[in-house]
Amino acid sequence: MPALEKELAELDQKAQEPGFWDDMDNSQRILQKSKSIREKLNDYTLLENDCQDLMTLVELGLEEKDESIFDEVQESYDDLSKRYEKFRLRTLLNGEYDKNNAIFTLHAGAGGTEAMDWVQMLFRMYSRWAEDNGFKTRVLDFLEGDEAGIKSITVEVTGEYAYGFLKSEKGVHRLVRISPFDASGRRHTSFASMDVIPVMDESVEIDINPDDIKMDVYRASGAGGQHVNKTSSAVRLTHIPTGIVVSCQNERSQHQNRETAMKILYAKLLELKERERQQKISELKGEQMDIAWGSQIRSYVFCPYTLVKDHRTGYEQGNIDKVMDGDINEFISTYLSLQVKNANKR
Repeated sequence: MPALEKELAELDQKAQEPGFWDDMDNSQRILQKSKSIREKLNDYTLLENDCQDLMTLVELGLEEKDESIFDEVQESYDDLSKRYEKFRLRTLLNGEYDKNNAIFTLHAGAGGTEAMDWVQMLFRMYSRWAEDNGFKTRVLDFLEGDEAGIKSITVEVTGEYAYGFLKSEKGVHRLVRISPFDASGRRHTSFASMDVIPVMDESVEIDINPDDIKMDVYRASGAGGQHVNKTSSAVRLTHIPTGIVVSCQNERSQHQNRETAMKILYAKLLELKERERQQKISELKGEQMDIAWGSQIRSYVFCPYTLVKDHRTGYEQGNIDKVMDGDINEFISTYLSLQVKNANKR
């Protein structure tokens, strides 16, 4: 890790320079980056020490011809492998907001009821992934499908690097299968979009004029007890200048729903502001794709064969049940590795 050690030394040097605290925003960014690098170096040292301990145990077992340590070695190796992969993934996450919590939204696209069922399947997949990787999830808003499934759902994912991992999932996801909603048993193609934003901490400032916000209230549509369904506690906020619309209905009161909706709006506006620094508005709009054929980042094929393929990286997985149960880390890892490789070419 010489490169990280060198970068940390340079950051520490900057922190000692006169006038370091004159620019509070810049100094905070430097300190946060220093902290992140120190954590990575500490994790690396722990992994290195545990690897050496495991090698010593293996050598001792070979010398003593003691087969009884096999189970202990296997268990230690499996644990070390998981920790290494988790560490390797985190070394790929260097974005300013990668360590933040995340909010993702799934929307049904082309495909009717089949697409709404697809949203529900994706929601289950990401919920399983989050649980398996130590993240907590909380549904903030959802709209049930007309006949089945979910039209749209917004979920908060809490845990270190939640946004860094989930940002690789942003885009259109395509499903090909024999539809359970088609009495003729025909094969259907349907689409759903995944949008992800980081949850911003309060130290990041962005001004929102209260006059620019239109608030609508309505009754929550899902399960949640008598109070949720009998009062107009759900909140929808529209930011008039940008047209951004956010909503929340799963908190216990209108006030709490408004607070959560404001948090989502705040994050979306900050994301827009960050992107506008790099692109013109016309370019930003040009990146938006229809939730339909030709714009997918990944395809999930259940019939006539089983295959999940990421069209950005070319990575494939034939065990589709495993993927739908939340095992998507290889897709995330391959995408992040490609992003780092492309960035180094520039």
